[in-house]
Amino acid sequence: MQFPAVLRPLAAAVVLSLIPSLGAVAADPTIGVGARPPAGTEILMDGTRATLDRQWTYWQGPGFASSLPIKWKVVPDPVDGGTCIMTDDPAAAGGKYGAADIVTQKEFRDFRLHVEFLVSKPGGNSGVYLQNRYEIQVLDGDRTSHGMGAVINETPAPYHAYNGVGKWNSYDILFRAARFENGKRTEKALVSMYFNGQSVHTNVPINQVWGGPNSGKDGGNDGGKGITDSPGGLKLQAEGHDVRYRNIWIQPVDLKKPDTGF
Repeated sequence: MQFPAVLRPLAAAVVLSLIPSLGAVAADPTIGVGARPPAGTEILMDGTRATLDRQWTYWQGPGFASSLPIKWKVVPDPVDGGTCIMTDDPAAAGGKYGAADIVTQKEFRDFRLHVEFLVSKPGGNSGVYLQNRYEIQVLDGDRTSHGMGAVINETPAPYHAYNGVGKWNSYDILFRAARFENGKRTEKALVSMYFNGQSVHTNVPINQVWGGPNSGKDGGNDGGKGITDSPGGLKLQAEGHDVRYRNIWIQPVDLKKPDTGF
């Protein structure tokens, strides 16, 4: 079938959307490694010291053991040149999560998020926390529900989508905060995610905060089940490992319906 010239770009887009294996997701410039932020998004981390100090601070939870200014390092991007941010804060050496985690100074409810990370060595460990509550795991070598790309302890690790050690990876996330009526949670938080351009989580309900009080907001409230009706920042975890971050941006949204499908 021949399409008029003016309709050919639209027809091509429709065909790609119907056949994911042909790379429809990769064709979206806002998804995947190197994704460009749409208009109206806020740049949270661009690999520079200025953005790190302007947008982030330490999360001073019960295990906090570092001090401002942030001790995370600006280091060379080992793949593409430029600079990125490394998690290796001395206070977190030995896997002391919560000792030197950083969190955005702004807090958010519903949002669209893009994060890029690189694990430098086998076994590298960090984590991306939505609302400083719900962890999307960054852990090389682990394929369990505690492993790479998992909504921690809620889903299996989509390890098949991981690019591996020494390579950049991306999480593209649409998140809807828990809903409350009269102070009681009536709808659980929901999350959908693309991992390196592959859809790996769709409308996953998140039951609780895992890991105890050192893990994040509400972690010590009723064993992590006492979710409160409050926004939270994006948090990145330090565990004394060389994990690097760059190109992090966020766009607040208002998801009226319980649906986080892209």
